[in-house]
Amino acid sequence: MLQEHAKIVDFIATAEGVTGRKKLQKMIYIMKKLNVPFQEKYEFHIYGPYSEELAARIDELCDMGFLSEALEDKGSYVQYKYAVTDEGMEFRNALGSSFLQHPQAAALLNGKSARFLELTATLLYFDHLERNEQIAKLHSVKGKLNFTQAETEEALRFLEELEQLKHS
Repeated sequence: MLQEHAKIVDFIATAEGVTGRKKLQKMIYIMKKLNVPFQEKYEFHIYGPYSEELAARIDELCDMGFLSEALEDKGSYVQYKYAVTDEGMEFRNALGSSFLQHPQAAALLNGKSARFLELTATLLYFDHLERNEQIAKLHSVKGKLNFTQAETEEALRFLEELEQLKHS
């Protein structure tokens, strides 16, 4: 019943916490696109792929006491930090071993900025297109972010690195 909740707790524990709602959304989306069995449905939103289901599950996990949500005032915005609580670790451990086949992917994703993950997730969202169309679509929907060619190439290399990790 709470299997999908447990996957989120497991992922955040493996990543050793996640700073930022947008970042967490993109991390889970990228993992899902790498065939990690997250069930949340995503739609394209202002900041790229977004899941209302994931947002609701995060709120529920915080309400249940399995995740802590710390707010940090950054002046013009508030940043959220998510960490697994002791109760969350018990919940995670009760389910047995981690469901992540390549836990290092969580750390790799967590080491990237929210901006970079937004770029990467947006490219993945349009992965059904040819590469040049995919990049054109990125610039069409994310034009205000002014992603450079170097940033786009770095994101594509990062996706290749994650794919190689998946097959190792």
